[in-house]
Amino acid sequence: MKTKTILAFTCVISLISALRATAQDSSSKPYEQKMDVVYGEVHGTGLLMDVFTPKGKANGLAIIDVVSGAYFSDRRKIRDHTLAQLYNIFCSRGYTVFAVRPGSRTRYMGMEMESHVNMGIRFVKQHAAEYKIDPERLGLTGASAGGHLATLAAVTPQDGKPDSNEPELKQSTKIRAAAVFFPPTDFLDWNGKPADAQTLGDLYFVGGVKGHSEEEIKARALELSPARMIKGVPIPFLLVHGDADPLVPLQQSQKMVEAIKAAGGSAELIVKKGGGHPWMTLPEEVKIMADWFDQHLPVIETKEKAAQK
Repeated sequence: MKTKTILAFTCVISLISALRATAQDSSSKPYEQKMDVVYGEVHGTGLLMDVFTPKGKANGLAIIDVVSGAYFSDRRKIRDHTLAQLYNIFCSRGYTVFAVRPGSRTRYMGMEMESHVNMGIRFVKQHAAEYKIDPERLGLTGASAGGHLATLAAVTPQDGKPDSNEPELKQSTKIRAAAVFFPPTDFLDWNGKPADAQTLGDLYFVGGVKGHSEEEIKARALELSPARMIKGVPIPFLLVHGDADPLVPLQQSQKMVEAIKAAGGSAELIVKKGGGHPWMTLPEEVKIMADWFDQHLPVIETKEKAAQK
């Protein structure tokens, strides 16, 4: 896993170098970026997101982007998503994008980071009027670790608590559709065997797996495996994965598609031939993903607007 991690970082560096020439100056970008918006607090520490609002005509829809790579969530990850043209492509179509940073494995376990994603969803819904978006038609995305956390949150939605004294807890974490890149989805079946618990140990338990029984490790791996945690009929999903991924096997997305369909949901898988983790032409797939969200998060025309035509 250490060698694969090095390969993954090398791929990211190569992607950044390839895309740097296409980077835009701030005046030509199709969005305004508000940095470090606090969407939650854990033990006195703020949880942050960046908000990208379109300069042009907004469509009233929003995408929540779970920003995490190798379960680290810092500003460099937002830079990677910027260079992949994610915010450029979505905002140019009128979407508002919330780049949620769920924290890093140096401080939080996997389930804690997933709970932070839910906090981000609730925050967006609670402040939907402020951002002029529809809270009932949110899309969710992410790549690699961010794709895993997004997928886990999407298939385990939590109901709102109408009687809560905290306004955001009144909101559910249900979203309308999810599209993710190369996510881990089943830590109990990682190409036919369990994922390396030693490598993932700090995602399972504080301080790693040392001192924990095999049953405890399997139970925690299960909790973090969205392919095994689906509740009810899943929302529509799109997964994009390379068939030459050196870090997360294509089998992980294939398993997720099978699990979603078995639960009565719809799922599509785009396999990028020769695609690694990530790949040089990733913006092409981001455009495909935007097309998919255009179909699954359609703008609902009001009677008043229809009458004006």
